[in-house]
Amino acid sequence: MRMYTLGSTGITVPQNAFGALPVQRTDTETAVALVRRAYAGGMRFFDTARSYSDSEYKLGIAFEGIDRNSYYLATKTQAKDPETFRQHLETSLNLLHTDHVDIYQFHCADQCYRPGDGTGMYEEMLKAKAEGKILHIGITTHRIGVAEEIISSGLYETLQYPFSYLASEREHALVEKCANANMGFIAMKGLCGGILTNSAACMAYMTRYPVLPIWGIQRDAELSEWLSFFDREPEMTPELSAMIEADRKELATDFCRGCGYCEPCTAGIQIHNCARMTPMIRRSPSAGFLSEYWQAEMARIDECVDCGICKTRCPYGLDTPNLLRRNLEDYRNILSGKTKI
Repeated sequence: MRMYTLGSTGITVPQNAFGALPVQRTDTETAVALVRRAYAGGMRFFDTARSYSDSEYKLGIAFEGIDRNSYYLATKTQAKDPETFRQHLETSLNLLHTDHVDIYQFHCADQCYRPGDGTGMYEEMLKAKAEGKILHIGITTHRIGVAEEIISSGLYETLQYPFSYLASEREHALVEKCANANMGFIAMKGLCGGILTNSAACMAYMTRYPVLPIWGIQRDAELSEWLSFFDREPEMTPELSAMIEADRKELATDFCRGCGYCEPCTAGIQIHNCARMTPMIRRSPSAGFLSEYWQAEMARIDECVDCGICKTRCPYGLDTPNLLRRNLEDYRNILSGKTKI
């Protein structure tokens, strides 16, 4: 397994890391077992967030008794003021059972926080770093314009941004800009929220770039796939290249990444699920997607009032109402048997 250094942080880990958002959906025993198995299998970088409900709590239990210098923890805050920032940081440290976080990140930032911008947020980061409670300053965003501003600011040591084999040329340029700025790139949503299902293709693609992918892991079988790559790193074969190219043609221009920026919906539509329902059905077939519950949720799309708010919020510029309607039409064709999957 290749190693990757996160820019100026000096943090060097296998290019295969653990994203701990999904463990909030499991019971504590299962989550702890997953994290410990990931560590035993070679993973050394673990990413979580204050907003991931009990994810930090579960990681804290998982790492009890393990040498703190043998792994790296990254977490995040969505605080908008210094007081809440401090509360989030202290809570994270307490739940993670540690006296420091290796990388502390502004979470889903819609701006590049700077010294003197009036928010006091960057100053609070510097204060926490001076206290030794955080070692490195990072930031995450889904907005490419904000990401570009972050890199050019020179204020951050890491950027976390969505990156996969469906990435655009402009998103590839972000990776290059980070490398040129000696800034670590943490690649989230490498599976595009579950739309991409071939782990070998995803990993083979990631290893071609200076990024640290964090894979969202919830089940033991999923973890087994990622751990297998420590012994056998997947190569970019002609077959995988052809599959990636086919996926890019089908999906790259107009698909929902599931970031959730568009919500809440004024009509109560679960946009981030409904706008990618039919690609999920085709790529990860499950009877659950066709249940009465999801039929009712998809039917809410008929109640869309075209207020346009979701379009203004989408960081990817999607025509969300029409994307929802196309998914609903396709979904109903699947239910009726007009479309085979």
